[in-house]
Amino acid sequence: MRKKGIFIVFEGPDRSGKSTQAKLLKKWFEKKGRKVVLTREPGGTKLSENIRKILLDPHNTISSLSELFLYEAARAQHTSDIIMPALKKGYVVISDRFTLASIAYQGYGRKLPIKTVETLNKVATNGLKPAITIILNIPDRIFNERERLAEKILGVDRIESASSNFRKRVNKAYKILSKKPGVIKINATNSIEAIQTELQHHTEILNSITGKSGKKRKKPQNKSLVLGRNGIKTKTKLSPAIKNVKKRKKAKHKLSS
Repeated sequence: MRKKGIFIVFEGPDRSGKSTQAKLLKKWFEKKGRKVVLTREPGGTKLSENIRKILLDPHNTISSLSELFLYEAARAQHTSDIIMPALKKGYVVISDRFTLASIAYQGYGRKLPIKTVETLNKVATNGLKPAITIILNIPDRIFNERERLAEKILGVDRIESASSNFRKRVNKAYKILSKKPGVIKINATNSIEAIQTELQHHTEILNSITGKSGKKRKKPQNKSLVLGRNGIKTKTKLSPAIKNVKKRKKAKHKLSS
């Protein structure tokens, strides 16, 4: 029996350690016998990578709305060509950024209407949602220190060269978004090993829910976690006694009406 695909997204401000943790989690899943696709946004496909170059080129002047549409175009191609086919094959897909990034950067950061961003996110992804989204959270002070160090070593791209107020709005946005359902917030100031251990703890349940290859999964009993297209949901199984009570109530209602 084919395993069910799992979609995991890493989010957080730049320099929070997403790429490092995504690579480590990929290795962990592979040791569990899972096939894994590690990808990123914007990117993942030839078209999306070309859009990435346009977006990050510091020589380009792009309006906030144009920037949003470019990200969504890259996301639409990425979702249809990479993410959805891999999930249908039962792979684990780990993406460095997804829809929350547009809410944080273009919504809160560029001050575009959040509803507009959410609508375009839904259109670009055909409503696809991750099983879980992991936000790596860092205090503003640590964030600023990492940025200064990275600027000296790597330089800055167009997004990273935005004003400090823009970056602060983005960092604050992730703190707000970390309270959404299906989102797990992790302290990114901890050691790489400690963060990865916590990640493995959270994702172990996803791996167990999707079942083992070649074995039929047992049906969830009573209230349990069920992995669906739009993330983890709670499913309640009614007992036969309760079902009979409901049937009798319905029959009584019909007779009285």
